[in-house]
Amino acid sequence: MRRLSFSGFAWGLLVYNLAVIVWGAFVRASFSGDGCGAHWPNCGAAVLPNLQHRPMLIEFVHRASSGLVLVLAGILFVWALKRYPRNHPVRLAALGVWLFTVSEAILGAILVLYKLVAHNPSIYRAAAISLHLTNTFLLLAALTLTAWWAAGNPFVRLSRQGALGSALLLGAVATLILGVSGAITALGDMLFPAATFLQGLHDDLSPTAHFLVRLRLFHPLIATSVGLYLVLVSGLASHLRPSENSRLFARLMGVAFVAEMALGIVNYFLRAPVWMQLVHLLFADAVWIILVLVSASALADNALQVETIPSEPEFERQRAELGAATWRDYVALTKPRVISLLLFTTIAAMFIAKPDFVSHGSWHGVALLIVVGIGGYMAAGAANAINMVIDRDIDGLMKRTSRRPTVTQQIPSTTALWFSFGLAGGSFALLWSAANLLTAMLALAGLVFYVIVYTMLLKRRTWHNIVIGGAAGAFPPLVGWAAVTGNLSVLAWYLFAIIFVWTPVHFWALALLLKDDYASVGIPMLPVVRGERATVIQIGAYAVLTALVSLLPFFVRHEVGLFYLIGALALNGALLLQSLRLYQKIERPRASSLFHYSMLYLALLFLVMAVDRAIHA
Repeated sequence: MRRLSFSGFAWGLLVYNLAVIVWGAFVRASFSGDGCGAHWPNCGAAVLPNLQHRPMLIEFVHRASSGLVLVLAGILFVWALKRYPRNHPVRLAALGVWLFTVSEAILGAILVLYKLVAHNPSIYRAAAISLHLTNTFLLLAALTLTAWWAAGNPFVRLSRQGALGSALLLGAVATLILGVSGAITALGDMLFPAATFLQGLHDDLSPTAHFLVRLRLFHPLIATSVGLYLVLVSGLASHLRPSENSRLFARLMGVAFVAEMALGIVNYFLRAPVWMQLVHLLFADAVWIILVLVSASALADNALQVETIPSEPEFERQRAELGAATWRDYVALTKPRVISLLLFTTIAAMFIAKPDFVSHGSWHGVALLIVVGIGGYMAAGAANAINMVIDRDIDGLMKRTSRRPTVTQQIPSTTALWFSFGLAGGSFALLWSAANLLTAMLALAGLVFYVIVYTMLLKRRTWHNIVIGGAAGAFPPLVGWAAVTGNLSVLAWYLFAIIFVWTPVHFWALALLLKDDYASVGIPMLPVVRGERATVIQIGAYAVLTALVSLLPFFVRHEVGLFYLIGALALNGALLLQSLRLYQKIERPRASSLFHYSMLYLALLFLVMAVDRAIHA
C-alpha cells in the first residue's frame, strides 16, 4: 500500500508538472516573461508583487507553481531515499527528478536575469529555450520512470539490448531535436506573427526574413520525419519484445502521432493562436512520455528477446553448410529484384518533374540522380530487410522464401536489424544532404508504411492488405519529384495514384501463382480467402481503374501531351486485354503473363510520360 502511495504521488507530480509546463508556455506566448522585471526570485522589487498588473500576475503564478514543483520533487526524493535501498532504480530516477527540477529553476532564472524573455528575438534566447526544453523533457522522463518502476513494473536492463535498444535511444535523441525545433518555431510564431496564412508562408520562404521565421519551415518536416520514425521503432518494439504494455504503448504512439500531426496542421493554418500552441505542446509532451514508456516496456528485464532466436539444430546445420554470410547475402536482404521497378519510377519521376535537370553538362544533376538512386535503394532495402526479420517465421514455411538468410540464420536477426537501421539512417542522411529534407522524409514514410501498415498491421489480418499497404510502393515517384523540385505538385500525386491502383493488378496476379504457399501459412491473400474467380474479377476492376487514373493527367489538367495519351492508350489496352484473357480462362501461364506485363506496363508508362514532358519542356 505504501509503494502504491509513492507511485501515486509520482504520477500526480508528473501531471502537475505538465500543467506547470503548459502555463510556462502561456507566460511566453502572452509576452509576460518580463512581468516581474529582471528580478529573481522576487517578482519585482517588492516582496509582495502588484498582482493587479496582468503580466506580473501571470509570471508570478508561474514562479509560485514552479517553486511548488521544487518542494514536491524534494519530498519525492527524500521519500525514495527512505523507501528504497542504495542504487535502487526508483531512488536513482527520483534523484534525476530532483536534479532536473533544480536545473529547471536555474535555467528559468537565467532567462529572466539576462532578459531573454518577452520581445527578445536574439539567438541567445533561442539557445536558452532549447536548453530549457531539453531539460524539461529529461525531467518528464525521470518522473515517468519513477512512477512506472514504483508501481512494480520491471526495471530496464541497459546491457545487451541490441539494435532495438540503439534504435530507441536514437528515437529519444530525435524527439529532443524535434522538441527544440518546436520551441524555436513557437518563438518565431510569437515574435513575428503573420497577418494571413499566405503572408506567413511568404515570410517563411523569404531569404531576408529573420532566422526565427525561416526556421519555421523546417519544423513540419522534422516533426513528420521524427514521428514516422517513432511509429516505426515503437511498432518494432511491440513485435520484437511483445508484451501487453509494449503493444499498448505502441498503439498509443500511433494515435499520438496522428493527433499531433493533425494539431500541427491546424496550428499552422490558424497562424498559431495561443490556445492551439498550448494544446500542441501538451501533445508533444505526451508523445515523449509514451516513448519513455515504450522503451521501459521493451527494454525491461523480462522483455522477450525475439530478435535473438535460440539457434535450433536444423538452423545450426544449415549455417554450417552455407558458411559465413557474404556481401551477396546482405544484398539478398534488400530484395534487389523487387526494388528495381521502384527505383525506375523514382528516377523517371525526376525527369517527369524537371526534364532538363541533368542537361547542359550539369554535374550537379548527374550527382543528384546517382545519390537519389542510391538513397532510394537504401530506404527500400531497409524496409525489405526489416520485413524479412518480422516474417521469418512464415518465410521458413514457404518454399520460395525458405532459404532467405534470416530464415537460415546465416544472417542472425539482430545483425539484420543493425543492417536495416544502418541503411535507413544512411538513406535519410544522404537524401537530406544531397536533395532536401522533404525527399528524405518521403523515403522514410514509404519505409514506415511498408513495415508498419502492410507487414505488421494488415498482411496477416485481411485480404485488403495489398490494397491499402500497396501505397508503400507509390512513394518512390514522390521521392524523385521532391528531389528535383523541393515540393509536390498535383502531377506528382497523380503518379502516386497510378501506382496505388496498379498494385492490386500486379500483386494479385502473382498471388494466384503463390496461392498454395500463402494458404500453407495462413496469410489471407485474396485468392486464398475469396477464391481465384473473385480475385480475377478484382484484377479486372483495378485494371479499369488504373487505365482511368493514368489518363487523368491529360484530360483533367493537361499536364501531358498527345505522345503520352497515345502511349497510355496502347499500354492500357494491352493491360485490359491481359486481364480479360485471365478472366476467360484462369490458368498459371496467363496469370504469369499478366504479372510480368504489369511490370513492363508501369515502367513504359512512366517512360512515355518522361519523354512527353521532355518534348514539351
